[in-house]
Amino acid sequence: QVQLAESGGGFIQEGGSLRLSCTVSGLRVGERAMAWFRQAEGKERERLLCMSWNGRITADSGAVRGRFTISRDDAKNTLYLEMNNLKPEDTAIYTCASDRYGGSCVAKIVYWGQGTQVTVSP
Repeated sequence: QVQLAESGGGFIQEGGSLRLSCTVSGLRVGERAMAWFRQAEGKERERLLCMSWNGRITADSGAVRGRFTISRDDAKNTLYLEMNNLKPEDTAIYTCASDRYGGSCVAKIVYWGQGTQVTVSP
């Protein structure tokens, strides 16, 4: 019933910019907490940014602060991650996710996309 599908990943050179999209079915992005995670090879998954139902943003990663921006388009029911000044250490699988009940960024994440690979070359 609930499906999240990421797109926009691929290969890019260091210093470039990329926008990831997360198309959502079965829930409204404006009524949930929506977040972007990433997991690099051999590393633990980390939450990067979260947006609550009312638009409040929580930034969890100092490594992407000032370079990555989370946003949503309620009409398209789509979540976005804009990534600027990409670095090789940003190489990872990027995943969008959502809570079920609370709509705040402290609620439990229960819905996950399959992820999209981002590879940044030096």
